[in-house]
Amino acid sequence: MRDYEIVVVGGGPAGLAAAIEAKKNGASSILILERDRELGGILQQCIHNGFGLHIFKEQLTGPEYAERFIVEMQEMGIDYMVDTMVLEVGDDKRIHAMNPKEGYFIVQAKAVILSMGCRERTRGAISIPGYRPAGVFTAGTAQRYTNMEGYMPGKKVFILGSGDIGLIMARRMVLEGAEVIGVAEVLPFSGGLKRNIVQCLDDYNIPLYLSHTITEIRGRERLEGITVAKVDENRRPIIGTEKYYECDTLLLSVGLIPENELSRQAGIKINPTTSGPLVNESMETSIEGIFACGNVVHVHDLVDFVTEESRRAGLNAARYVKGELKAEGHSVDTQAGPGIVYIVPSKIRVDNIESSLDLFMRVNNVYHNAKLQLISGGQVFKEYKKKHLAPGEMEKIRLSKKQLQELGNDLQIKVVVEEVV
Repeated sequence: MRDYEIVVVGGGPAGLAAAIEAKKNGASSILILERDRELGGILQQCIHNGFGLHIFKEQLTGPEYAERFIVEMQEMGIDYMVDTMVLEVGDDKRIHAMNPKEGYFIVQAKAVILSMGCRERTRGAISIPGYRPAGVFTAGTAQRYTNMEGYMPGKKVFILGSGDIGLIMARRMVLEGAEVIGVAEVLPFSGGLKRNIVQCLDDYNIPLYLSHTITEIRGRERLEGITVAKVDENRRPIIGTEKYYECDTLLLSVGLIPENELSRQAGIKINPTTSGPLVNESMETSIEGIFACGNVVHVHDLVDFVTEESRRAGLNAARYVKGELKAEGHSVDTQAGPGIVYIVPSKIRVDNIESSLDLFMRVNNVYHNAKLQLISGGQVFKEYKKKHLAPGEMEKIRLSKKQLQELGNDLQIKVVVEEVV
């Protein structure tokens, strides 16, 4: 049995930022447990730039962004273990883990920070008919093969799903010499950032087929081709619109799912909308002393937002260990109104806010000339005008402590579409 004040499960950008912030705020002993062979998480395979614009005010690649936190963490003397699989996190904050060097071991923590990230939805999750030939990959797997392992997935590529990883891999495959036939998206709008649509598809003349899906995969040993069809408003294929494309590789970018098996096992309450833990203003879950941050809570667009959120988790985990978090007092429950999919956090204990709090949310459709309306106690509290809202781009609203103190016990946020003049 080993004892630590704080144990961080996951050594990606969320875990690193949380551990560093906890150390800066007085936590004396911190341990990071990472299942991969190195720290940095998914950033290590994201060799494109565009990271760090908010945090460092410059463009960095994924490995460069991760390296800054890894170096800082090591200079602070924070303990870490790689190649370590966490098997269980108990509600008593006891962590069961194992690795090739130590074998099976147990760590007792005063506070736990969950930062396991997310995983990709696979072909099985979307039920595409056909055999199981070689050549069908999730986009993230193909990204790791190409950027870290030195393997080329294929030469003639089609991509299903317009999430950011799929868009980025469309460009990556072209740069590696492959032909990218197109990207199909079942929704009438893209799920990725606008900048990625422009830089990864438009700049390389890669077509984006909105309201399309794959209805058949052909090939037994190796993928030979796919059939693509238009879909109606219910996402059902329209008979007669099918088109066949020859290809040897299919990349799936059909959504990310927060990695919460450990959270469920511990008995933590899960938000059915995000598939991540319900958290309060301190990023504390339904179990006292267990915190969560990053993509394990909800899927982010930008790693900079992951860092901001994770610093809050690290700060408050350190405050919890020191007995400084307040469980009582004025609290506000957030509620996703019309047009909003979810809001993080789900509960705000106002006395724990130092100066301000960022609320993160996603909308359920594309809106133009709209506004985000904040309602408390049945009255409109504040409005934010937005020229453009889209599901692929997370929204952030910052409220000061004074504004939060003025709220009742509830806060609803909804989308109101203004009339176009």
